[in-house]
Amino acid sequence: MNIEKKDFDKEAASWDENPARVKLAKDVADAISKQIILTSDMNAADFGCGTGLLTTLLQPLVRSVVGIDSSQGMLDIFNTKIAKLKLTNVSSLLFDFDKGDTLAGNYDLIVSNMTLHHVREIIPLFRQFYNITAPAGYLCIADLDLDNGQFHDNNTGVFHLGFDRAALHRIFTDAGFGNVQDIAAAEVVKPTPDGKMRQFTVFLMTGRKSP
Repeated sequence: MNIEKKDFDKEAASWDENPARVKLAKDVADAISKQIILTSDMNAADFGCGTGLLTTLLQPLVRSVVGIDSSQGMLDIFNTKIAKLKLTNVSSLLFDFDKGDTLAGNYDLIVSNMTLHHVREIIPLFRQFYNITAPAGYLCIADLDLDNGQFHDNNTGVFHLGFDRAALHRIFTDAGFGNVQDIAAAEVVKPTPDGKMRQFTVFLMTGRKSP
C-alpha cells in the first residue's frame, strides 16, 4: 500500500484502450441489472466514474446519471463522450472526497466500480452515500476481493488491498443500509508483479435505504 494518490489524469487518454477494463464495466453493469430492477424514473450517480465506462452503460436504463470523479483528465474524456453520443441525461461532476468535498443531491441509485480501494477513509464516505440516497434507494459497490496487493502493477494510491466482504457488509449496515447482499460480479485474469497469471474476483455489494 502507498499513501500517495495516483495521478489518473496521466492515464485518462489511454484508459479505454484496455479491453479487460471495458469488459469489467460491462460485467458490473450486468451484475447491477441482475440485483436491482433499473427503471426510467431513477436518478443515478456513478462515484469514481473515470471515463464513464459504467455510466454510459447505465444511461439508457435510468432517467439521469451523473458521473463523479476527482480526476479532471478522466472527466475531460467523459465529457467528450457525452457530447459525441449526444447524451442529454448524463452530466459530470468534479469531486475530491480526500480534499474534503461533500456530496450533495438525492439519488435513487449510487454505483461505484473499482474506486473504493482508492479512498483512504471509507466509513465517512459511506455516511455521505447514505445522506444522498433517496428513500428506498440503492447503493451498489463493485470492488476487489482481498488480493494481497497483487492486482495493481503499482500500488500507488491503493489504500485497501481488496476487501473482506463480511467487513464491508458491516460498513454498509453501520451506515444505515439494509438488505445488504453480495455476489461475484466479474473475474479478471492478469499477470501479477512476479509475472505469473492470476485470477482476481470482483464482487458487487448492494444495500438499500429504508423507504
